[in-house]
Amino acid sequence: MQIELKLIEDGITQDIERIKSELKKVPPEALKEFKGLTPIRSGNARRRTTLKNNETILANYPYAQRLDEGYSKQAPKGMSEPFGKWLEKKLKQILRG
Repeated sequence: MQIELKLIEDGITQDIERIKSELKKVPPEALKEFKGLTPIRSGNARRRTTLKNNETILANYPYAQRLDEGYSKQAPKGMSEPFGKWLEKKLKQILRG
């Protein structure tokens, strides 16, 4: 009996490449999702939320922490909690293929 392990390796390599490709698309999508969760009154919070080095969402305004703690009725759970749920769902989707 003989089992060709190369086939398994090829499949794993293809999966890894697909996952890497999909993960590269996440930061811009994540920024859009996070901004969508950000309360809007004047638009300042959304305008000043940016993506730094394609890996960090930066909420660059003095009341970001306050909004994230649920200060606004528009986002009573803040932004981080619902964003975390979105991100978890997105990553599971990528891993499942």
